[in-house]
Order: sequence, then structure tokens, then C-alpha cells
Amino acid sequence: MVGTPPELERGTGVPAHVQIERWLLQSISNGELAPGDRLPGERELAGRLGVSRMTLRQALATLEREGVLLRVPGRSGGAFVAEPRIECDLTGLAGFTEQLRRAHLRAEARIRRAATVPAPPGAARALGVAAGSPVHEVARVRSAGRSPVALERSYFPELPGLLGCDLTGSLYALLAERYDLEPRTAVERLEPVIARPGEAAELGIEPGAPLMLIERTAYAGDGTPVEYALDLFRPDRVRISVRSGVTERPGP
Repeated sequence: MVGTPPELERGTGVPAHVQIERWLLQSISNGELAPGDRLPGERELAGRLGVSRMTLRQALATLEREGVLLRVPGRSGGAFVAEPRIECDLTGLAGFTEQLRRAHLRAEARIRRAATVPAPPGAARALGVAAGSPVHEVARVRSAGRSPVALERSYFPELPGLLGCDLTGSLYALLAERYDLEPRTAVERLEPVIARPGEAAELGIEPGAPLMLIERTAYAGDGTPVEYALDLFRPDRVRISVRSGVTERPGP
């Protein structure tokens, strides 16, 4: 339950709705509010804060846009604290398991499919094999704190014994340790898509909800392609970032 509302400061130049946002963020940060907690109703909370419902709604709308709150319409709805977004930095080619470890979250994987299949055209081009050649396909549902956040579909060259290994952990670590094929570089493309019914069911969302597709080809240090992947992420749970810089221009 949310703690005692603060006495809003007047005449400081900081709008009331910004002070409310800061108070709610602090309440979440210090553990007074946890993911899934429901805020008091608008009328009650606005009265406790001494502001109009319009001012309160402005603060709630900002926090909803930032993914901090989830507002559900209807009699049984309200404003709920959202699950925190996971920062996924594509810059360093860290796998999903490592990304969650950095966020102090436990990565879990449920295998949807693990089989040797004829290479689809996209996978064949990426892996440098003929279309229809045998490749290993591994499809998984990735979760953080038991909440599904991504669907992964990866294709690998026909590596001996791969499908008999434990495929619930880091596949990149498996490539490195068992086959000496540590992914070192990758080409990744991002594209917004909408969830199809089967995908929505796996991720616990509504069909037609937005997803972020990441198409990736990963390469070992010698340039050998070792993975072609099509990953679907929930943008309400995962925030994707890429760091960039300016390289030195050659002299005249």
C-alpha cells in the first residue's frame, strides 16, 4: 500500500504533477509499492494529496507512458505498478541470460521446439548453407521472474550433439565451451511487429499487441556464422538500447 502522501510544495516552480510523479517513483524505489500493487482510486488519492483529479491524472499518465504504471479500465481496474522494464543493451552481444544477470534477475527458458529441420531460406542465407540443408532449430520462451518477456527462435549449423545438451541456459556459453564457437560479432535488425495469436498466448498478451522483432546473425571470431535468430520481445517489459560513438575520420 502506498505510504503517506507528501505535503506538496507550492511556489517552488515544480508543478504538482511532477512532485506526485517523484513521490510515486520513490515509493516504488524504496519498496513501499511493489509490482502488481494497486494504487488507491483517483478520487481518494487526489483528496489525500490535495489536488484535482485532473492534476493526478496528468501524473499517472506520465508514469504510464514511461512504463512505470499500468492502468486498467473498468470497475475492477485502476492504476497498478508495472513490472520493471529489463534493459537489453545490444552493443556488447551479451545473450539474454547475461542481460538478466546484469539486471539482478533470473533468466528462465522453456523449450518450445528443439529439432533438426531443413534450413528455411533466411536461415540458409545467414548460415551460408544451401536452402533445405539440415540445421538445428531451438525455439524457447524466455522469462524473468516467471513472467514471459520474449520468444526466441534460433538456427544453428548442424553441430554434433547440440540437441542433446541442456538448452535452458545460455546458448552462447554452450557454443563457446563445447564447440569453441563463441559469438563475437553480430548483425542485428529491429522491426516493430504485432503479436499473432500463438505468440500472444505464449507471452500472456492480447493478439495484435506490439512486439519488437530482432533478426540477428551472429559470427565467431573468424567470421564463421554460428547463429541466425528471430527474437520477439515485449516492449512493455524490455527496453532495447544501443550505444554509439563517432569514429575518427581519416585525414586528408
